[in-house]
Amino acid sequence: MTKEKAQARREHLQKLRAEQKRKQRRAALLMWGTGGLIIVVLVGVVGFYLVNQARQTSLDAVTSVKYEAGQHVWKSVSYKETPPVGGEHNNYWQQCAIYDKPIHNEHAVHSLEHGAVWITYRPDLPKAQIDKLKEVASSTGQQDYMLMSPFPNLPSPIVISSWGHQLKLTDPADPKIGAFIKRYQNGPDTPEPGATCGGDDAITTTADQAPLPPEPTGQPQTPMETLAPSASPSQQQ
Repeated sequence: MTKEKAQARREHLQKLRAEQKRKQRRAALLMWGTGGLIIVVLVGVVGFYLVNQARQTSLDAVTSVKYEAGQHVWKSVSYKETPPVGGEHNNYWQQCAIYDKPIHNEHAVHSLEHGAVWITYRPDLPKAQIDKLKEVASSTGQQDYMLMSPFPNLPSPIVISSWGHQLKLTDPADPKIGAFIKRYQNGPDTPEPGATCGGDDAITTTADQAPLPPEPTGQPQTPMETLAPSASPSQQQ
């Protein structure tokens, strides 16, 4: 009987150990399975965020055209795009800044040639949205190459332009604005990289304050960079 009891105890212990091992394996599988599920979820969340971020900042809607640079004229120019993104332009560039009134296209295009980004908006845009645009213009990109002004009869509530590139938007908080500025401000298509968008020779008046400067008469033609603007500066900010 003693041998039988001892054998029974050994068998019972073996069963207990086997059961314990099974529980440990189940716990390990559960742990690894849960960890794997968490990793899969995290990868999915990160992937969704990246895809969503890429979609929100996608510049697929940007329209692009080619224009020859250096076409300086004294006349008023009729442009194909609204607002213009290149082509003939006045000998003077617009001081890069935020304006509360429309500016002459011919000066703005010259600023684009120097690498500026031009944010335009419909004059009837709600004040809160205009203020948001001003906030974006003041905090994104290189401020020395940022131009902003109202523009009547825009094809969209907000249009952002650089030399040869343009994007139509409706929301001043759209992250595409920042993406556009990052890509195109002083971008590879800038005809005159490094040229100033300010300085003593820049125009600082709005369209209602001064007409386009007339062509100088009775003197040799001088490069526009050395000419002083005829208008009295009175910047609108």
